[in-house]
Amino acid sequence: MSPGQPAARPAAALHRALALAAAGLLLAGCTGGHRPGAAGAPSSASDGRASTATGPAGAPAAVTPLQPLPAAIPAELASYYAQQLSWQPCDQTFECTSFKVPLDYDHPAGGDLTLTAVRRPADGAGGARRLGSLLLNPGGPGGSAVEYVESVAAGYQPAVRAAYDLVGLDPRGVGRSSPISCLSGDRMDAYTAVDSTPGNQAGIDQLVAADQEFAAGCRQHAGALLGHVSTVEAARDMDVLRALVGDPELNYVGKSYGTMLGATYAGLFPSRVGRLVLDGAMDPSLDSLAGNRTQAGGFETAWNSFVKDCDTRPDCPVGQTAQQAGQQLDALLTGLDAKPLAGDGTRKLTEAQAVTGVIEAMYADFLWPELRDALAAAKNGDGGPLLRLSDSYYERTADGGYPNLMFANMAVNCLDLPPAFTSPADVQRAVPDFEQASPHFGRDMAWMALACAYWPVKATGAPHTVRAAGAAPIVVVGTTRDPATPYGWAQSLAGQLESGRLVTYDGDGHTAYGRGSDCVDSAVNHYLLEGKPPAQGLRCAK
Repeated sequence: MSPGQPAARPAAALHRALALAAAGLLLAGCTGGHRPGAAGAPSSASDGRASTATGPAGAPAAVTPLQPLPAAIPAELASYYAQQLSWQPCDQTFECTSFKVPLDYDHPAGGDLTLTAVRRPADGAGGARRLGSLLLNPGGPGGSAVEYVESVAAGYQPAVRAAYDLVGLDPRGVGRSSPISCLSGDRMDAYTAVDSTPGNQAGIDQLVAADQEFAAGCRQHAGALLGHVSTVEAARDMDVLRALVGDPELNYVGKSYGTMLGATYAGLFPSRVGRLVLDGAMDPSLDSLAGNRTQAGGFETAWNSFVKDCDTRPDCPVGQTAQQAGQQLDALLTGLDAKPLAGDGTRKLTEAQAVTGVIEAMYADFLWPELRDALAAAKNGDGGPLLRLSDSYYERTADGGYPNLMFANMAVNCLDLPPAFTSPADVQRAVPDFEQASPHFGRDMAWMALACAYWPVKATGAPHTVRAAGAAPIVVVGTTRDPATPYGWAQSLAGQLESGRLVTYDGDGHTAYGRGSDCVDSAVNHYLLEGKPPAQGLRCAK
């Protein structure tokens, strides 16, 4: 895992979501992507952001609600809301379009961005009543909603496909919407291998240099866009698209970071909330430090669940007790820190990449057999399988390239929140708390949270609550052993929302809708089709 890696998985193996979609399954392609934000002054409330003052290391002095924007469309934005979309056939059975949004909503005359969207038109099977568009977002931040919709549309319940156009909008800076680029493939290879548990000053210097190189590359290639990829701006872009497709209200399913995007939309435009589903919820009230620390605890919970399952199998490579498993994982990582293993013939498996590989497998229990095999191989001197899991996390391609996902992930998170830490000394002081939350991953995640300290653009966001007063019912789904968006986050968001309805999935993996629980799927689909939210406190299992 790279030193700048957020503890949450950006787009949670979107390529695996594509493969599962081909099998008719709907998988979350996302995570909370919890990179810390860059240090900076809080924004004014005039653009809808919370006017929250911040204290040292990004800790909020006070957390206030996100303020709604005026219901009337400002005159200076009228031309954007009056565009005519031209949907053209693309990517086999889909239709694509593009439209303009202002680079800076506070200064719309300063230039535009071009955003791309895709849709699968409602098929109207069985004479179904058309319900408009259903916008889908897989999370990240940085996950391509265009690719996601193309991969998962066929997996949606037929009644949902009949009633809704399934729409994916690549957020600004992502995928096909003015994508951010930062490093070449070979430099990303080096970045992902850097030691994320430095034991001396030389190691700290190497980690800081890697973070600084990443930030400088983003600044060089992205230019002014780097300061305008916030979640607030992306939510405002969604409102433009809502108007252009002719819907009076936004219907939306967001997973992981997509819940932050959807909750932000609800906070800014509560009167335009239609049927919103927020699955694998993030908690906007947390500062970067608290978010990273509690997320570390989420991965520890997921590891313990993996170990419990592994202990039931005679070939478990990490022993037959939780204590043995922890000791063997620690021994493997310590050994890799001293001497990396052979990987793919040209690269070696480092400690950082091994941690990334383990974390990758925490996102879904169907990856646990692969992790067992990879850990067994590593014990026998073969780092290739764990390296492949790490590559999967970053979506590294066979030719050594990297998609835009990681670059956008860092850019959004560094803009949304002030940093967890501003110096290596801050990290060193916080490591004990992180290790208490997560004995096996806490140290790594503490150091990973340093990345945005070196970001070239100051954060424009701050921790806040989202009340969305007056909004229609909003369904929040939380998974009890979710690694990337801990269950407590869903409880918190549902409690913040005036109209929040919490659905609990008692299970493993990241997000719940479309992952095998008939109870969750039935509740969400009924809400999408009939507008009737599930009973408050509904609890589901597989």
